[in-house]
Amino acid sequence: MIAVLQHELKSYFHTLTAYVFGAFLLCFVGIGAMMYNLEMAVSNFEYVLSFGCLVFVVIVPILTMRVIAEERKQKTDQLLYSLPISTTSVVLGKYLALLVVYLVPLCIVSLYPLIFSRYGQVYLPTSYGSIFAFFVLGAALIALGVFISSLTDNQGFAAGIGIAVILFNYYSVQLAEYISSSALGTLVALWVIAIALGLVIRFVTGQENLAFVIMGVLMVAAFVVYQVDATLLEGLLPNIMTQLSLFERFYVFVNGVFDLTGIFYYLSVVVFFLFLSVQSLEKRRYN
Repeated sequence: MIAVLQHELKSYFHTLTAYVFGAFLLCFVGIGAMMYNLEMAVSNFEYVLSFGCLVFVVIVPILTMRVIAEERKQKTDQLLYSLPISTTSVVLGKYLALLVVYLVPLCIVSLYPLIFSRYGQVYLPTSYGSIFAFFVLGAALIALGVFISSLTDNQGFAAGIGIAVILFNYYSVQLAEYISSSALGTLVALWVIAIALGLVIRFVTGQENLAFVIMGVLMVAAFVVYQVDATLLEGLLPNIMTQLSLFERFYVFVNGVFDLTGIFYYLSVVVFFLFLSVQSLEKRRYN
């Protein structure tokens, strides 16, 4: 894993990837600091991070699109499979390298509250709690990007899907207001989700029977709940969209509450998508 980490870091810092990523992040946070802390004379630095969340929609897919897709395109992933290390070590090495690239500009951002505190009152615990949450949020989105990159050998396709998924998650709370809250509408939506999940499992693991079993169980369970008590499904889908929003949980930290459940949720997302990435590579390895 250490060898993969070192190789990836050299690749990022010997090219423009790490510098472009850091420049975009610092530029966006700098614009937010100028708008809120300087022009509007607001002492809450966490508002800047709330504004800066939108940059993840672009920079995370661009950073992660090549991490595995490029290996598959150039067939160099076959070399990784021949190394005396596990697929888990490969994925973790690549992921940790991305976290280092992300952490470098974030360390610079962490100096902003200290600078602003010299010229006004800045509540540092809330500011640095929000910065930590901002880091974990980025870590979760990067894990999602790694998984998407493991599904294809086309970097552009990986970036496009990544932007679409993160953008959907960013606006999921607003979109939930337009989603049908009726029991029948929720049932149909749950069936669609079950079919999509089955297709993902089939594509990632290559186990068609497992995909059909999981898809069938979920669809039957949703139908049984609908028949027994349809009121349980009313408003369920909008609530699920709100609860799964990565960005909505971050806003809790911005409001001055250090939410441990939010941290655990982000870490769970990281573990979940890294696990899927390992399974995706394992499928290709044995094929």
